[in-house]
Amino acid sequence: MNQSAKGKLFRALHRPGDPFVLANAHDVGSAKMLTALGAQAIATTSSGYAFSVGLPDGAIVTRDQMLKHCEDVVRSVDVPVSGDLEHGYSDDPDSVAECVRLAAETGMVGCALEDTIPNGDAPYYEFELAVDRMRAAVETANALPFEFTICARADGLMTGAYDCDEAIRRLQAFEAVGAHCVYSPMPKSFADLERICRSVKAPFNALCAGQFANYSKDQFAEIGVARISLGSALARVTHRYVHDIGKAILEQGDFSGLLQGMPGDEIEALLEKGGASQ
Repeated sequence: MNQSAKGKLFRALHRPGDPFVLANAHDVGSAKMLTALGAQAIATTSSGYAFSVGLPDGAIVTRDQMLKHCEDVVRSVDVPVSGDLEHGYSDDPDSVAECVRLAAETGMVGCALEDTIPNGDAPYYEFELAVDRMRAAVETANALPFEFTICARADGLMTGAYDCDEAIRRLQAFEAVGAHCVYSPMPKSFADLERICRSVKAPFNALCAGQFANYSKDQFAEIGVARISLGSALARVTHRYVHDIGKAILEQGDFSGLLQGMPGDEIEALLEKGGASQ
């Protein structure tokens, strides 16, 4: 499947009230595994990738490092791939636009961009600049010769930098400048999630992590969600197993946790099944 076909397919998957699961992979192996299990599209995860290379979430991973990681994932599978590109690795709208162009060159057909500032003096971009940055990203995406989906994120709600009303104000503004999908992760309740989702007409992404993992796909569909992402949840589950089993081994000499492992031949078969065709 060429990039144009992937872009068209990925955009078409965004159907409010009929969500697909955008499976976040933290490395090439997990991307292949998830594809083999039926994932219709793969997303990267900035924090999951940071964990995989021994860094904390929010660490200084450069734009080029992240784009190289995304390109590796794109080349590993045949399904559409969307990148978690944090804040676009710049405050400047033109540089955010450049990040989108470079993302498209890797073979990706979408990306998510945040309105918060990692390790900055301020926790988030002021409203007008946040909107200008998303406008630049959307205009660049729309000028590409294939469909490239921009997911505009209002992350200040998750970090506690602003409230639900401000998240809605930002998402509606991002929608107004043409964002193809909008996203405000981890509100305080499912009721807040529904309120945010119903405040916009653009396809809405819901993060299934933390308390929201208690809800089913059908329940997300009922409130109008168009896509469900996993963020770093699978990566954190992986690290939980390493922690718990490793702790039992090193502190108690208990190796029984290793019995939970998948047989190597099953892993290899799935990696082959989910890998890109040659």
